[in-house]
Amino acid sequence: MELGISTFVETPDTVTVSPQQRMHDLLEEIELADQLGLDMVAIGEHHRHDYLVSAPSVVLGAAAARTKKVKLSSAVTVLSSEDPVRVFQQFATVDLLSGGRAEIMAGRGSFIESFPLFGYDLKDYDELFSEKLDLLIKLNEKERITWKGKHRAAINNLGVYPRPAHDKLPIWIAIGGTPQSVERAAKLGLPMMLAIIGGAPDRFAPYVQYYRDTAQGAGHTLNSLQIGINSHTYIAETSQKASDEFFPGYFKMMSRIGIERGWPPMDRSHYEELRSPHGSLLVGSPQQVIDKVLYEYELFKHTRFLAQITIGHMEHAKVMKSIELFGNEVAPAIRKSLGA
Repeated sequence: MELGISTFVETPDTVTVSPQQRMHDLLEEIELADQLGLDMVAIGEHHRHDYLVSAPSVVLGAAAARTKKVKLSSAVTVLSSEDPVRVFQQFATVDLLSGGRAEIMAGRGSFIESFPLFGYDLKDYDELFSEKLDLLIKLNEKERITWKGKHRAAINNLGVYPRPAHDKLPIWIAIGGTPQSVERAAKLGLPMMLAIIGGAPDRFAPYVQYYRDTAQGAGHTLNSLQIGINSHTYIAETSQKASDEFFPGYFKMMSRIGIERGWPPMDRSHYEELRSPHGSLLVGSPQQVIDKVLYEYELFKHTRFLAQITIGHMEHAKVMKSIELFGNEVAPAIRKSLGA
């Protein structure tokens, strides 16, 4: 199993940390992940005040120059409101800068701000993604393409450059748990990244089985499929310390988003329930997080796990310590347990 970190890069408390400093801290976090031998770093794309990164490829380009081995991905590229040609060109550039370490994680996005910002209609939400994914896949397959769609100008036998370092870019489909998204990824035979950010992980097991069954029915071999799990994660030396340090930022973020989406208020008891052995939060001591990753593996037999760090603003030193514990204690134990 590949083990890495992902982050949405929450906007800092600008009273104590400037956006410039937060970006500097982010690059230090990526460097540390690389130095610890983690397999991947993935950066989110957002277009709202509470998240810092709207252009993951730019950040990943900077990271490419400061790392040696870690894979560099978006998490996600909001493809519905992007131009697939520019997405491909940007990530091909990151791929060249990094020596073939770039990936694209494409999704429809969990927020909708990019649609009015770039002039798209929300009624076309799914159609935009389906069409643009088709174009992105074709761009990845051939240097010159002819393509026609509904929402973007046609391309008539044109080349798209630069090309990636190793022929093609890995393209993953990121989903939040809708059967339609699972089916799309499965029929295309594309790797699927499943975000588990609430509830019990075992309720997502049918989606993973549906992905495998549908992919096999579409003619794809099961051993060629890749499945990733992304979970909110924070590690400290003790369970109580992890719980106490993670809760304030998590509570603030979930309360803010909950008001937008009509979720019930978050409280400490609910939070602790999510931290329980079969809950969605991987927040605790190294051994607790090891146990939860292995529990999720028993459910899904996935090939990649991403620990989503910095949920809500958190001190850089604490984030660095959490990554250090993940790389030095959690990752080796998981690799040993799985025979990697």
